[in-house]
Amino acid sequence: MAPSRDDDLDWLYGRTPKSEPEPEPTRVSSPHLDTPPPTSVLPPSPATHARDTDGPGTEASQAVPPKKPPRKRRPVRTVLGVLAVLLILAVVALVAVPVYAWSRVTRVDDAPRGERPPNQPGTTFLLLGSDSREGLTKAERKRLGTGSTAGQRTDTVMVLHIPPGGKPALVSIPRDSYVTIPNKGKNKINAAYSGGGPKLMVQTIEQNTGLRVDGYLEIGFGGFVNIIDAVGGIQMCLPKAIKDRNSHLDLPKGCQDLSGTQALGYVRMRYADPKGDLGRVERQRQMLAAVAKKAASPASVLNPVRYWTLCTASADALRLGEDTSAWEMLKLALAMKKVADGSGYTLTVPVSDPNLSTPVGSAIQWDADRSQSLFADLARGDTSDLDQYAK
Repeated sequence: MAPSRDDDLDWLYGRTPKSEPEPEPTRVSSPHLDTPPPTSVLPPSPATHARDTDGPGTEASQAVPPKKPPRKRRPVRTVLGVLAVLLILAVVALVAVPVYAWSRVTRVDDAPRGERPPNQPGTTFLLLGSDSREGLTKAERKRLGTGSTAGQRTDTVMVLHIPPGGKPALVSIPRDSYVTIPNKGKNKINAAYSGGGPKLMVQTIEQNTGLRVDGYLEIGFGGFVNIIDAVGGIQMCLPKAIKDRNSHLDLPKGCQDLSGTQALGYVRMRYADPKGDLGRVERQRQMLAAVAKKAASPASVLNPVRYWTLCTASADALRLGEDTSAWEMLKLALAMKKVADGSGYTLTVPVSDPNLSTPVGSAIQWDADRSQSLFADLARGDTSDLDQYAK
């Protein structure tokens, strides 16, 4: 095809003729350029990683500092945690041990039949110390000096009255008190127990005092010794030295710690005491208050071994009335602590004749007017005027 006129002017205008294709740029053939560069398997350096992550303008010298090691827990937190666990376990033990011990307590039928005094303000407990040798071996009887008398009698008779308000009163009733025993005539009051057990004893107390017995607690010789040994003995202050062959006692004058065996001989002693049975009931109250105070002390509660031994020994030693509840026993314990601390009354039923001659031997006769007045105050739940009887 012949070029046109316009085509001839292409050289003038710098145009490339349309019919001629544009030349391809020159390529240099190289085996190294045709093969893609290998990928590096090495990890980036910290500086390179910093440049890649921190953006433009970050210098290699400004590397990210290494992470700090995790903070360790403070020892204080660990100690507090351990203490918290121990506290919880202690509280559980304080509750669980008495609950377990309560399940081991022996129950007796103490509620008499027939007419009884009506319910009265406050709470009245009958506390008995039985001279039963039951469960004691021949060697133990010899060691404790209890003898081998058969049957059961009451070595200790006390009434604890807790009024609705005011001080509690612990009243001793001498075991040789000459009273009327229902359906058995006149006799010493401890004959009621040997002749009819707890039922007749409660009935005798109610008919001779006019008090309604709400709770019953009894303990024997062996149990008395075990409880005192469980609290590590008790301290008693003797006004004079005691040497009594009948009670197996040889004690110096002054304050001293008595073991369970020594304490039993001390409270049972009669012949070496010029007051006889009246002196013995005073020692019994002192001993009972000392045991209550020692049992409620921090040393007995916070020491786990002593706490366990005391609770189980008490449970095995006590015989409670069928209707005597755990709540009533707690009230009794708190009242006894008040008596031990001097915040309660301790007294003996008023006596007119300590050596009354009777068909059953020498006995103790109550003062009719004063004893009746005392028990009338207790029946009303009023202990505000008991100073006149306290000894």
